[in-house]
Amino acid sequence: MSDDGFNAAQDYVRVGVKSGGCSGLSYDLNFDKSKTDDDKLFEDNDIKLVVDKKSFLYLVGTTLEYSGGLNGKGFVFNNPNAQRTCGCGESFSL
Repeated sequence: MSDDGFNAAQDYVRVGVKSGGCSGLSYDLNFDKSKTDDDKLFEDNDIKLVVDKKSFLYLVGTTLEYSGGLNGKGFVFNNPNAQRTCGCGESFSL
């Protein structure tokens, strides 16, 4: 976060869902300096995650993990609501 000008102690990681991707919906992950009244706030390991209400409906029960192994590096979404996912794991459908 600090490399992009954000402060992990006060800023947020915004997790969302948007239209697109090969399966219809894709995950969106960004840093954000603000939180709205419509956002759900989660904290884990001193990191504040915010999810807008619309995206939250698609993400209920989802775990976000970081994988740094030999098979790749990055965030992995484990979404129990997804009925179909693409090969890269970046999009899904319900």
